[in-house]
This record gives sequence, C-alpha cells and structure tokens, in this order.
Amino acid sequence: MRTMDTDSPSVVVDSTASSAADSRRSIRQYEPTPIPDADLRELLRLAGRAPSAYNAQPWRFVVVQDAALKARLAAAAYGQRQVTAAPATIVMYSDMQDALERMPESMHPGMPEDQRTAGVESFRATFTGQTVEQREAWGIAQSNIALGYLLLLAESLGYATSPMLGFHPEQVKALLGLPAHVRITALVTIGLAAEDGFAPHRLPAESLVTFR
Repeated sequence: MRTMDTDSPSVVVDSTASSAADSRRSIRQYEPTPIPDADLRELLRLAGRAPSAYNAQPWRFVVVQDAALKARLAAAAYGQRQVTAAPATIVMYSDMQDALERMPESMHPGMPEDQRTAGVESFRATFTGQTVEQREAWGIAQSNIALGYLLLLAESLGYATSPMLGFHPEQVKALLGLPAHVRITALVTIGLAAEDGFAPHRLPAESLVTFR
C-alpha cells in the first residue's frame, strides 16, 4: 500500500494498481510465448467487472490467436506489425442490440422487483427508438471504461499491451463475422514484451485538474 505525503490528504492507493498505472506503456514487439487460456479468460472476466450505466455491459471481445487470421487482421489495421508479433490480439466491440435483448439478464437480481422492472423499462425506452449510430456511440463510450480496465489489468498480470484505433472497421467485422450494426472499440495486442518501449510521459496532473 502507498500513502501520499503528509502535506497531502491521507489517500491510500493499492500498490498493484498504482504500479500498473505508472509502468504501463504501449509495446509493439512481443515474445512468441503463447498466453495460457486461463490467463486470458481471467483477464477478460476482470475487465468485464468495469461499471456501465444500467449495468448494460455492451462490450464484447474476440480473442484472435490464429496466425493466418492475425495476418489478415494486421492488413485491416494498416499493416501494424504488433498484430502479428503478439501471441494474441483482442478485438473489442460494442453491441447494443445484444445488450437490449439481454437487459433483463443484465439488471441486478438483488434489486427490489419494482426498481428492477423500472430500470429495464427505462433502458428499453431510452435506446429502442434510437438509430444504430446513436446507440453504438453510447455503447462505445461505455466500452471505453472496460478498455481502461483491460489495459491496467493486463499490466498487473505481467502482460504488455498496445491499444489501436487505426483499422478499417468494416474489414475487421467481415474478417470476424461480426454483425453489421456493431462498432469496434479498439484492437488490443497482448503478450510478453520483447522490448522496453518508450518510458511513460504525461503532462503534469496539476495542468489538467481544477478543484472548485
């Protein structure tokens, strides 16, 4: 555990979380060592613990490990070499149509029945009448929360990552057989790092934060 200095409020930060946030960097060269299935499943389970409005959980994941499919995915991602270098690439996407269909299942069963029913009705009333573009824009915003979880969790488990937004969405969907209405949040390569990458460089927090 780590506590801020005595001139600051007494805030305790979990050492694993703070270490992952401080050390994480984007890696493009990877060891060829495969990632155990158990590690990938646990990583995605934990990433799915991210919060979302209505508990809708619109994010979905496809883990691409097949070499031939990775090569085609790399071509759809403007030839970015990390896609073929990494043992796995996680394609993350938003599917609000599926979230709508599964909403009773997503709403917490421990809620009082009247609140649970009201929540389901509110969710459906909000999104059923929207266009695909409107729904998935909301879904992408929610999915980005899970993306942040995914990157930090991978780092804490000893795996390097590189999130990518440079790709042809329609080509990626066609390669993976995804429905036309979904929206791709990001491609994330993952594996054991074979390079140090650039040391993290960020603007000072004081230049980005205002207290009122």
